[in-house]
Amino acid sequence: MTIVTDFDAQTAASVARAVEVLSGRRIAVLTGAGVSTDSGIPDYRGKGAPVRTPMTAQAFLASESSRRRYWVGSHLGWKAFAAAAPNEGHRALARLESDGVASGVITQNVDGLHVRAGSRRVVELHGTMRRVFCTHCGQVFDRRDLAARVERDNPWIAIPDNVQLGPDGDVLPESSDGFVVPECTVCGGMLKPDVVFFGEFIPAEKFREAEQLVRTSEALVVAGSSLVVNSGIRLVERARRRRLPVVIVNRGETRADGRATVKIDAGTSDVLRAFAEALPAPR
Repeated sequence: MTIVTDFDAQTAASVARAVEVLSGRRIAVLTGAGVSTDSGIPDYRGKGAPVRTPMTAQAFLASESSRRRYWVGSHLGWKAFAAAAPNEGHRALARLESDGVASGVITQNVDGLHVRAGSRRVVELHGTMRRVFCTHCGQVFDRRDLAARVERDNPWIAIPDNVQLGPDGDVLPESSDGFVVPECTVCGGMLKPDVVFFGEFIPAEKFREAEQLVRTSEALVVAGSSLVVNSGIRLVERARRRRLPVVIVNRGETRADGRATVKIDAGTSDVLRAFAEALPAPR
């Protein structure tokens, strides 16, 4: 099979082999931060990734100063984060689903770009930055509404034109002094983004949803994840136990390279576009 792309010979051969392996199968797709780098959102662990100290759940819940620092940085980065647009890789996955090839997407990302690209079945393992909820009463708020409230309560806050954006849509603020932390308008309780912080577990029901997607598919494609996070490697193992083909598309090594049916060391956007153009709908 000829794959018409700008790939080098070795990558083109790997892509052709993956297409051969995946043809005629319904595939589940697991994505990580590498899928969103072409949208301007940096990777945690890729080459050149910024050094960062992520907020932990323990620090956020225990310390008012930590929450103040988090909300300043999160707000400064959120508008740039929210303005990021889906790239060719996101759109290719939406096309694969609409064509009946992909059964859905499981993502470790919190950027919401798969949904915005048109994917319908998306399991957001680590939550989404689109929502904020009250840890006391459970009330859910749209992040856009919260951002407007933050700016109203903190009119001094400036949104830089260029910020050092992190994978979770946050930046390192110069200062959080005087910042008014948003509270729940229903009960006055503590607000938290609807994301899994470092030190938290993925909700069991969310992981079961991801497992079900893999269970009802006939192959697994991993795109843009080094599989350092245990949830990803566990899903790869679920696929392997069922003897499903596993195709990994990632720049650099992953924890499962030795277990992959095909490993493609390349950018995800071009490879996923090639899949969308070459893979026929299962009969």
